Amino acid sequence: MIVGWPQWVNIASVIIDMFGCNNQNSTLSFGAPKSIESKIKRCARDLGFDVVGITSADRFERDELAADSRVRDGLMDGLPWYTEERVLRMNRPRELLEGARSVISMAVSYSGDESPAPSSALTGHIARYARGDDYHAVIKKRLRAFVEQLPDAVGGPVRTRVFVDDGPMNDRAAAERSGVGWFGKSTNILTPSHGSWVFLCQVITDIELDPDQPLKKTCGACDLCMVECPTDAIVAPYVVDNRKCISYLTIELRGPIPRDLRPSIGTWVFGCDVCQDVCPVNLKTLPGSQPEFAWRSGFAAPELVPLLELDDEAFSEKFRKSPIKRAKRVGLQRNVCVVLGNIGDQAAVPALTTALANGEPLVRQHAAWALGHIGGEKAFRVLRNAMGMELDSGVISEIKQALAEDGGGP
Repeated sequence: MIVGWPQWVNIASVIIDMFGCNNQNSTLSFGAPKSIESKIKRCARDLGFDVVGITSADRFERDELAADSRVRDGLMDGLPWYTEERVLRMNRPRELLEGARSVISMAVSYSGDESPAPSSALTGHIARYARGDDYHAVIKKRLRAFVEQLPDAVGGPVRTRVFVDDGPMNDRAAAERSGVGWFGKSTNILTPSHGSWVFLCQVITDIELDPDQPLKKTCGACDLCMVECPTDAIVAPYVVDNRKCISYLTIELRGPIPRDLRPSIGTWVFGCDVCQDVCPVNLKTLPGSQPEFAWRSGFAAPELVPLLELDDEAFSEKFRKSPIKRAKRVGLQRNVCVVLGNIGDQAAVPALTTALANGEPLVRQHAAWALGHIGGEKAFRVLRNAMGMELDSGVISEIKQALAEDGGGP
């Protein structure tokens, strides 16, 4: 019998219904039941999660030992919440949810178009993940929708706890063991389909699920991320010195950026993508499809001088629903001063002069450094004039060091 187009449409609809999130009796015509694991993964993909894997709630023993070693070695200094106690909890899912049996690990791509060409010489760079909406809020909302559908998918009540980089959960360990991706030498998780351009999230549940197997992939002999890291923060394969990472320096660090690291920050005003940009796995990846992570206008290569002119109200409005708010206005303007100093264009001197006169002490410190780094008669005249009026000891120290590098000026 020849099946016509209308019949094919009906058959396709039946098959789609069988694989839907809310169908508890999904059975193909040849009698193969749809597993709970398959239903769960289908639900997740329907909600926009690009990669889904399942692992047990067993302890991440290897990762616990490695993380504990890094804390003891001081590599996580500067993150006050990253303690030995947290290391224990984040690697023991059963301590995070009573009766936990499984972890559903998921990834959402945020990959976008290629960065546009700078509109002027005085532009910087923002890490790709921060060019759209704040992933914490976006993904947490989807996770809530996902766990609401879990009872229908598994055919009974479910207890869960969700994480989006916002609690004591080792997201990368879960992603690796569940087969979502493998550890790169940069410590980023690399997925076969979307590379490392992904946000990771997890659902710990009391459901007993069949785990997926880890991927049998490695970086092999490639060490481009280590070689190209501007601050040499990847001190060994799979080991990052947080204190030197540009993402830490431009986002989490609240005080002055160490002087010896400022030139290596280059043009990054928020975060850094160098280790991901050079990774061969990321050369051919599927693009992200979530509208919330689409790049906002001007966020890939932002104009720097206008950022120095923002007050608190304008900062909050410009970066509403953006992860860039995490750096705070003063922190972002501190970063902008460093980037302007690294660009070295005399056109930045007027804006830095205003920042040196009117900015908060942290901003003034870095404006002084930037003026000294740019150099020239005008920049050093501004520094000498500021020395006579400055009262903050930290700013005075920066001005002195800037002038000393010029031999004191004429």
